[in-house]
Formats: sequence, structure tokens, C-alpha cells
Amino acid sequence: MKVRIGVSTGPDETEPEHLGPLVEDLQQLGFDSLWVPEILTAPVSDPLTVLAWTAARVDRLKLGTTMVLPGRNPVRLAKQLAGLDRLSDGRLLVTFVAGLPRPAELQALGVDGPARLDQVAELLPLVRRLWSEDGVSHRGPRWKLRDVTVQPRPRQQPLEVWLGGTARASLRRVGELSDGWLPSGCTPEQAAEGRRLVEQAAAEARRSISPEHFGVSIGYFTDGLPSGFRGTTSGARRPLPPGAVPGTLAELRRLIEHFVEVGMSKFVVRPLHPMGSAADRALQRRRLAEAVLPLQT
Repeated sequence: MKVRIGVSTGPDETEPEHLGPLVEDLQQLGFDSLWVPEILTAPVSDPLTVLAWTAARVDRLKLGTTMVLPGRNPVRLAKQLAGLDRLSDGRLLVTFVAGLPRPAELQALGVDGPARLDQVAELLPLVRRLWSEDGVSHRGPRWKLRDVTVQPRPRQQPLEVWLGGTARASLRRVGELSDGWLPSGCTPEQAAEGRRLVEQAAAEARRSISPEHFGVSIGYFTDGLPSGFRGTTSGARRPLPPGAVPGTLAELRRLIEHFVEVGMSKFVVRPLHPMGSAADRALQRRRLAEAVLPLQT
């Protein structure tokens, strides 16, 4: 099982003065990938813009995003992602999510409630077809297309798409539709149970997901959990389970080791602590590399 570790942008790291040193350090230190989440109502840059810039800045680092799928035009989305994958020479990693459960985010999406999962079920198969077929026609509950061809195609054939989410309905969608699963805010025990449910849903749909395609996104602190921290992070509807948010790099390493023991092998680690000066950020990245990169195989 190949263990790979990527890093998600932390607070303000998509700003121009911080992004260049970040991506250059991640590539030089040996991390697998940079991840940029999509949060429409937060003061962060659009992930495709950041990843396109990164693709031109570094030549080996993979480019990942947790992108909100509901509310998007499937033809435009297929063309954007295919173009980015080609321009980055096949380095794009895509995980679709249904959106953060915040009132402002849901209003910005224009999609709320069960309709979000329904749109995932319609849009993901349609985007796949647009990446691989000519003259795509589709008549679904939300989108109607007739004889549409998207060119150029992605460099990766197929371009894999993972899904996030931990609710039972989300896990069923992962098994039925996706190439992999990337949840967040869960314990190793919950991840193991989630994987079981995903694989069960995949079997019922007469398909399979590679055992290499199960991962976790982990938010972490470096100097202990902040005073008053109640186990919640941005977008969480309820407190996260104890142990889901490490307070030190040593705890982060042990948590990743436990996830590997239950069959998870792809990780996105997300700093939650204040970032500090340019020198502080570089030191934090080196400390992170020393703590977790020995786990890559």
C-alpha cells in the first residue's frame, strides 16, 4: 500500500507573498501534493486559479482540490478540469464535496438540503462522460444536453474523481459513483467503518474501488489544542470526535499511523494554527516534513 501525504493550504496561504514559498518548499521537501479547498464565502482564493498558478511554478508537485460540485455547470466544469489536467501534465487530483453545511455557503451555492446529493448523483457521471465521449446527450432532473463534445480531453485517462463525506447517504454515493473516498474529521475507527460501508455499496452497484483509494483529510495544531477548543473546525455541524484533531506533530504522526493500520493510505494534512512570519512558516513546513514524511512509502 502506497502511503502518500499532501498538504492543504492554511490560513492566508493563497496570498501571493506566501503561495510561492509554500509550493516550492512542499516540492523540495518531498510532499506528494498541494491541496486547495473551495470555500465560497471565506477569504481564500478560488482553487482552480491557485492550482493553475502552481502548475506553472513547480513541475512535480501534484495538484489537489476539494471542490464543491452542486451548483456547477457540468460542461464548463469538465472543460476547466480537463484543461488544468493537460496543462499540469496529468498532475490533477479531484475530490468533489457536496458543500459546507453553513447557511451562507448554501445560499451562495443556490442548492440546499437533499438536492445537493441529488446533484452529485447527476453531475459526476455526466462530467465523466464529457471527458471520454463525443456527442454527449443527457436528459436529467437538472441538466439537459444534446450532442455536446468537450475538447481537449484530460491528460489522465481516466481522470479519477474521489468524493468526501461521512453521512451514510454520502458513503453510499462514494461506493456507487466515485474512484475513492477522502473524508475529514473522523477517527480511524470511523474511517474503517466508513470504508466497509463504501465497499458494500460498491459491491451492490457491481463495481469496485481500489484499496489504494481511501484517505483522510486531517486538521492539526502544532503547540497543543487552543484554550477553549471544543473539537470543532470550520464547517463542522457538531463537535468532532475526541482524537480527530491532533494537537502536536507527534500526535499527528501517531494518528496517521493508526489510519494506515485500518487501511487508509492517502492523507491531506491541514494546519489550523496561526502561520506567523515567512521564516516561521518555512520552519513549520520543515518540522512537518520531519514528522510525517518518513511514513510515505
